[in-house]
Amino acid sequence: TETPPELAADIAERGIVLTGGGCLLHGIDELIESKTGINTMTAEDPMTAVAIGTGQYLDFLDEAAKENKTID
Repeated sequence: TETPPELAADIAERGIVLTGGGCLLHGIDELIESKTGINTMTAEDPMTAVAIGTGQYLDFLDEAAKENKTID
């Protein structure tokens, strides 16, 4: 599958942020950047980034439900 054009444009503009334990492998960010040509960086706290983001999204869903908002 191909990356949708709008997502590809965001990646090209903003770069790739690596999260999780795998991104702690020495030099993985440089390797990915050299192979893709896209700026690649490691998240500030890669081991908890996904959990924190998921928690924030769940909080958002709770607030949206309280306000009777729909999510597209």
